[in-house]
Amino acid sequence: MAFFPKILLRSELESYLRNVYTNKELVAVIGAPEAESLFENLLNHLAHPPSFTTVRVNTLSTSIENVKSLLLDEIHQQFPGVNIPILQHPVLHDLLLIPVIGPRKTLKHHPVQVIVGAQCGNAVLRGAHVYAAGIVSASKWMKAGDEVSVFSDIEGKCKRGAKEFLGTKIFIGNGVSELSRNEIFCSNNPVKGKGIRMTEPVYLSPSFDNVLSGYIFLQNLPSAVVSHVLNPQPGERILDMCAAPGGKTTHIATLMKDQGEVIAMDKIANKVEKIKHNASVLKLKCIKAFCFNSTKAVRDQNSPSEQGDGPPFLPKSFDRILLDAPCSGMGQRPNMVCPFSLKELTSYQPLQRKLFTAAVELLRPGGTLVYSTCTVTLSENEEQVAWALKTFPCLELQPQEPHVGGEGMLGAELSPDHLKLLQRFDPCRSEFCSVDLNHCSAEHSNTIPLANKDTIGFFIARFVKTR
Repeated sequence: MAFFPKILLRSELESYLRNVYTNKELVAVIGAPEAESLFENLLNHLAHPPSFTTVRVNTLSTSIENVKSLLLDEIHQQFPGVNIPILQHPVLHDLLLIPVIGPRKTLKHHPVQVIVGAQCGNAVLRGAHVYAAGIVSASKWMKAGDEVSVFSDIEGKCKRGAKEFLGTKIFIGNGVSELSRNEIFCSNNPVKGKGIRMTEPVYLSPSFDNVLSGYIFLQNLPSAVVSHVLNPQPGERILDMCAAPGGKTTHIATLMKDQGEVIAMDKIANKVEKIKHNASVLKLKCIKAFCFNSTKAVRDQNSPSEQGDGPPFLPKSFDRILLDAPCSGMGQRPNMVCPFSLKELTSYQPLQRKLFTAAVELLRPGGTLVYSTCTVTLSENEEQVAWALKTFPCLELQPQEPHVGGEGMLGAELSPDHLKLLQRFDPCRSEFCSVDLNHCSAEHSNTIPLANKDTIGFFIARFVKTR
């Protein structure tokens, strides 16, 4: 029974990623041993959560100080006797940092055990409780109110309803059962709601279920950086091409003080409803969400006029465009197992290029295009930048502000000057270290660099369309 695993990958996928991190360009500069070390560091970090939970404040509805006060009260209620500070990021002023405590290796295991699916296990490592739908197995004598130990079935081999599981499982913490085994598995209708209330998670991080709705939005640090890099201004017309669930969309609207127009698109209807819901909760009026395939978002100038203000749009219709592209998601953390085949992992590049081509057409001369992903592969990041610069002479790579991540990665034949303009958040560059709560402050020399480094894997490129 492993406690502190590295991410579980198919052998073909692990070989592919190893080749990314030991490519000839990179090895020529840092050497093969250092490159191999970075790759192993990546695999270890992907299985664990970042060192900080990050919360974006809706500054149009409340103040930073008010939210800090309310969050401190909430954390004290969730974890009595534990003093967890809340820090304001010194550069991303609308972002609050909450240290994650762990891994806590001395927690005792209870006789009653619950097995959850891998995705549910990942959520628990970031502070979530266990909902009934995520429970795969429970001890035959489990009753409501029992203290239980929770394990993640990372290989997906546990049969639903099993009374015991002896396969590979990862301990993720202890909790209290809110339902009996019979209520979970013997009900005629699927049971909804909380199944296990986590009381001693391996990683201590607050749960944000229905906490300060309208005031805060749970968002990874690099995801919040993106909207600042786009730098939307009041009165502009902005396009978020792949917008669900709406975190960046609502951030853009907030930064432009809800003045102007933010068009948000996604091709899946229930995801569009999620965008609308988040905009409503945050009381943002300038967002218009549409269910539409963004690869087809450009309207032929010779086609008849369409009614309404929705897609498709005429070329040169937007001041700024965010393309947070669909990607392999290989930067997401924690992720104890990735079920992708190599074919699936490498399938995103053509779609990203179709979306990018549409974005260039829709952008006005002088406008800003920001491209981002939550993955660490060269093919979806630096190689896409190299392709874009060759394919679209009208595009110029621009400096990013703020720039709190690292430079771009060697391996795509980009110049050193171009690499400096890119922003890559790469978990392989951080080291495992617990946050020192006694010296955890925005002023402390190690705190903010750790928060900036130990994040999900993410990539940002900023272009301007020349006149």
